[in-house]
Amino acid sequence: MDEIEIPTHFLCPISLQLMRDPVTISTGISYDRDSIEKWLYSCKSKAICPVTKQALHDSGLTPNHTLRRLIQTWCTLNVSHGIQIIPAPNPPIHNTQIAKLLNDAMKLPETRFKCLATLRSITLEEGERNRSCMEASGAVEFLVSIIKGDDSTLLQVENNKGWEFIKASDEALSIFYDIKVSKSCLRSIISNDEVFVAYLVQVLENGNHKSRAFATMILKDLFQVADPTQLINVKSELFAQLVRALSDEISQQATKAALKLLVELCPWGRNRIKAVEGGAVFVLIELLLGTSETRASELALIVLGHLCGCAEGRAELLKHGAGLAIVSKKIFRVSHGASNIAVRIISSISKFSATSRVLQEMLEVGVVRKLILVVKVDSNSKRKARAREMLKLHSRVWRNPACIPCDLLSSYPS
Repeated sequence: MDEIEIPTHFLCPISLQLMRDPVTISTGISYDRDSIEKWLYSCKSKAICPVTKQALHDSGLTPNHTLRRLIQTWCTLNVSHGIQIIPAPNPPIHNTQIAKLLNDAMKLPETRFKCLATLRSITLEEGERNRSCMEASGAVEFLVSIIKGDDSTLLQVENNKGWEFIKASDEALSIFYDIKVSKSCLRSIISNDEVFVAYLVQVLENGNHKSRAFATMILKDLFQVADPTQLINVKSELFAQLVRALSDEISQQATKAALKLLVELCPWGRNRIKAVEGGAVFVLIELLLGTSETRASELALIVLGHLCGCAEGRAELLKHGAGLAIVSKKIFRVSHGASNIAVRIISSISKFSATSRVLQEMLEVGVVRKLILVVKVDSNSKRKARAREMLKLHSRVWRNPACIPCDLLSSYPS
């Protein structure tokens, strides 16, 4: 496909890829259906045309059959150059079709599994219109009822490795996640359905790796739209299961979702204490020791920063033999933001938990050397000021020790 130039009018102005299902909007510009649907779906207020920037008073999409036929003809003529023939697109699904499917499934329980299979096939088509149609027709509520019912009936479903048997409730959980439910719908669920949230916590405790991953990611989406009262009243069991999910390393995606959820929850009420009691500090330190991935390290440090804001969290960090060492090691090695948080954590330990044993440990594991390095080379004035403050505070213990190199000792603030 690289050997032949694609006519520019065959390319979608958004994705810059060959259009598979061209549609025209009210401004007269044609786009690939999937790309413009995603654009319109992402518009926060008034939709605008991506090319002309004009406001769209009518967001309807008109299939451009002429352009599609031209593209298909061009593809057929250029098969020898590696161009794939684009099949005719499936007609967009309509709300009434899904509503009828769901209505039949509610009346006849034996058809629920066929309904799940149909919803899965609709989801796989990846159109934003299909997803919004599923939400508008009540598919989300149907999936929630299957999930809460913990239906253990085994379904045969196809994946990239062939066929597998999974529980109906697990399949519903997977489809729920893949729909990418809107924020307004998620807000309605977390406000009105405590049982669903409780069931997701049960899945974290008792489910298989795949369902636990989906439950983690859905809980993250739910609590990102929760109000302060809901965030404050989170039960300790959720923290325990999130910590377990991090410890088990279910998947990279689930790990980041669990960390983001802890970032969301920890600032509220007694949630820091609940997380500490759930073993979060130890697991976060182990995660920092075992990962070099930037975003995971940043998120872990953010959560650890929240937890070290309380005495219980600082005590747990100091209990871990590598706690102080790994936090100081992350300074300059992850990102600007991660360095800020790491210095802030050490500052918190330095101010509120600085026993003679802790000060000696900070000297032995290289924390003091790193603080002097911050003062010497860091361009960030706030970090530098915080490091200088710590060094001055404990200069009686830390100054002139044999384990600090001379070139750094000369930079020790007086």
